[in-house]
Amino acid sequence: MAIFNPVVISIVVMIVLCLLKFNVLLSILVSAIVAGLCSSMSIADTMSVLVGGMGGNAETALSYILLGTLAIAVSKTGLASILARKIAKLVKGKKLALILLIAFISCFSQNLIPVHIAFIPILIPSLLGLMNKLKINRRAVACALTFGLKTPYIAIPVGFGLIFQNLIRDQMIANGIDTTTKMVTGVMWIPAVGMFLGLLVAVFISYRGPREYKDLAIEGLDSSENDISNGSTSVTVDEKMTTKHWCALVGAASAFVVQILTGSLPLGGLCAIIVMLVTRAIKFSDIDDLVDGGVKMMGLIAFIMLVAAGYGSVLRETGAVESLVISVSSVVGDSKLVGALLMLLVGLLVTMGIGSSFGTLPIIAAIYCPLGLQLGFSVPAIILLIGVAGALGDAGSPASDSTLGPTSGLNADKQHDHIWDTCVPTFLHYNIPLLIFGTIGAMLL
Repeated sequence: MAIFNPVVISIVVMIVLCLLKFNVLLSILVSAIVAGLCSSMSIADTMSVLVGGMGGNAETALSYILLGTLAIAVSKTGLASILARKIAKLVKGKKLALILLIAFISCFSQNLIPVHIAFIPILIPSLLGLMNKLKINRRAVACALTFGLKTPYIAIPVGFGLIFQNLIRDQMIANGIDTTTKMVTGVMWIPAVGMFLGLLVAVFISYRGPREYKDLAIEGLDSSENDISNGSTSVTVDEKMTTKHWCALVGAASAFVVQILTGSLPLGGLCAIIVMLVTRAIKFSDIDDLVDGGVKMMGLIAFIMLVAAGYGSVLRETGAVESLVISVSSVVGDSKLVGALLMLLVGLLVTMGIGSSFGTLPIIAAIYCPLGLQLGFSVPAIILLIGVAGALGDAGSPASDSTLGPTSGLNADKQHDHIWDTCVPTFLHYNIPLLIFGTIGAMLL
């Protein structure tokens, strides 16, 4: 039975441990061992596969460390404090305007300037004081950030969205269904509408009420920036851009340019730091402290990403992912409604474990293409089912950068819980709409 599948058991264990506030890193390790044992792998073999698979997220982990260092460096120059002041003037004390502005900026990180989570550790810590002053519930901001990190790549064929939609196209072609990118784009707006409604519910209903946070100093910010970050109105900060600020801005921009040109975010982060050193925006003597600060800010998240990649390798090695998909397909019968719902739920489980929508698509497409045709779904409906099944679980997964990224910025002062303040809210507000809109959409197409 599917409920005794090693993947199901392992992911349930991970979810329960995380909800009980057991350390996320250790929860993933324990869950990987459970998956191995349930599939008759020895603990030694399981750990060997896990360690060997950690390299799958090595680039992402290195990116997090370098971006953390860059964030600290930019903060030291005072550039982030100027940006925070300008944003404060722009929103004029309207907390809903600030949350929606953050969602808007976040959307650009997937297409216009495809840097993914790179902007979060630079921008968000400097805005925490303003959020505190406005008594903003950070769970609403987490939902806004995850919306921007996820929805554009699902619906818009630019930047990461083009990669995602081309992957759907290529996997369907590889499994015998002729598909074009235009066809994918033509249906993936449906789940995006569901996610937009989820964002509105989170911002205007679920987390609209005030929430109190302590005004704590944030490690890595200079004294004047901490005065701004803790909501002080008495501090006077010169908002005029100096040479140092312009050099810091050039350094940050170089990270984006290099990443776009080379496709390497770690290289972009490294180039930005070098540019800031050469232009003397930061001192050479301060580089050790900056790197230490970057590790403190992003180190845990980087290691979680490494272990998550190893966990995904264990799940794949067990062969239980394929058997889960096949076992579910065998109980569908001729019901299109049951078939659509179960196909999406399997996608949710797999992505929750692997933590990557992109990594889930090749696994599920191999079964969903013939199964969809067998059940009488149209090609657009199969596209929608595969796309939504891949996207489900990315929001809400403890091991996804769509949740780890927002937490890295919102928890800069250690007052934002990764599981209860990021994962649970984003899971509820995005996965439920995706399930509903994916199922209904597949039935109507």
